[in-house]
Amino acid sequence: MTAIVWFTRDLRVHDHPALSAAAREHEQVIPLFVLDRTILTSTYHRPNRARFLHDSLRDLSASLRDLGAGLVVREGEVVEEVVRLARQFEVSCVYASADVSAYAARRAAAVSRALAGERRTLRQLPGVTVLAPGEAIPAGGDHFAVFTPYFRRWTELPKRATLPPPDRLRLPAGLRRGRIPARGTLCTGTRAPELPEGGETAGRGRLQEWLSGGVDDYADGHDDLAGDRTSRLSPYLHFGCLSPTEIVARADLRRRGAPEFVRQLAWRDFHHQVLAARPGAATSDYRPRGDRWRADPQAFAAWAQGRTGYPIVDAGMRQLLREGWMHNRARLLTASFLAKDLYLDWRVGARHFLEHLVDGDVANNQLNWQWVAGTGTDTRPNRVLNPLRQAERYDPDGSYVRRYLPELSEVSGSAVHSPWELPTGQRLQLDYPEPIIDHQLAAQRFRAARGKN
Repeated sequence: MTAIVWFTRDLRVHDHPALSAAAREHEQVIPLFVLDRTILTSTYHRPNRARFLHDSLRDLSASLRDLGAGLVVREGEVVEEVVRLARQFEVSCVYASADVSAYAARRAAAVSRALAGERRTLRQLPGVTVLAPGEAIPAGGDHFAVFTPYFRRWTELPKRATLPPPDRLRLPAGLRRGRIPARGTLCTGTRAPELPEGGETAGRGRLQEWLSGGVDDYADGHDDLAGDRTSRLSPYLHFGCLSPTEIVARADLRRRGAPEFVRQLAWRDFHHQVLAARPGAATSDYRPRGDRWRADPQAFAAWAQGRTGYPIVDAGMRQLLREGWMHNRARLLTASFLAKDLYLDWRVGARHFLEHLVDGDVANNQLNWQWVAGTGTDTRPNRVLNPLRQAERYDPDGSYVRRYLPELSEVSGSAVHSPWELPTGQRLQLDYPEPIIDHQLAAQRFRAARGKN
């Protein structure tokens, strides 16, 4: 008997329920990845994530070869490719990891219908999140809309046991494996110059290093912009190079910093269960506030290029362009600046992030943006982050700003955060712009638009 394991956003061999089940229940297993033509031609397919995907596929293929198989690669329409392979090798069951985005759900449903038409089955197992979206639900509801009660329930529920890789995989005779395209051909365009290496091997190495010591400082240092005391595991979680369940299992909650770190994985699950229940939240306000967002292409361009005149905001945006990643505290304050200081639609900011973030994840990106914009699950939807106070608190000596704004590398004192303290002549000499907006006036405008004093 032969099974197909259809890999999507689960590019690993450790703790992979679909792969483990297929290997346990079938004599032969076809590990399949389809380069989805719909995604390859969409705006979601961007150079930074394409590079990370390429690394991850090559690493996955090497791991599968070590198990006796290798990755089978096809390109085209997913339904056609999965069904064609199932028909060719008389596969009765296709295994896959369940996902939550609207597109992932539609795609899986289409594959399931096509297989069912030939008396074959699509079996979806957990693996993308710690708890599946339907596992933690409130009484009388389909999902939790506030994180704290969700986290309480998330903590109480048992987690599944982690799984080792299969001992051995065997491919059917006569199977053409196909090839992973060359890195440069997978997606054209300019990539960030300092992208992390993709793949399960790199991810497991980073995880081991983090759990060996980095996590100890997480509680006290996760908001320290210059110290960068975060795990940087998010790209590996997005592509499924690491199992979130395994990370939780390996994070010793008795260690300082571990409970706070695990809480962030619960936030990830929280956003996935919101999106699973409300797929439209990827593009529509989860809680409409009656906003009449401004249209200001020049202000958006200044924000996107890191030229707002607010150094802490600009440093965050430059980090995104340089690394394809941004510190979480910087994500919060740059998003607040766009949505609440500039009063521009959160969707244009979310789209820009997805163009550049290696960890660009529909559930986390869109719902975090909605949280900041006050249209999502935040219980204080009208809060406005003050960029100068944020800088003083989370980058007190200006090291983060100087790291990403070389034109301010020699500026000392409070001027590195407050460009008003820079003499006009010095600002011109440094080629650094004046602030494009006054924060206090912007905050007043936002609150007035929301009908709040």
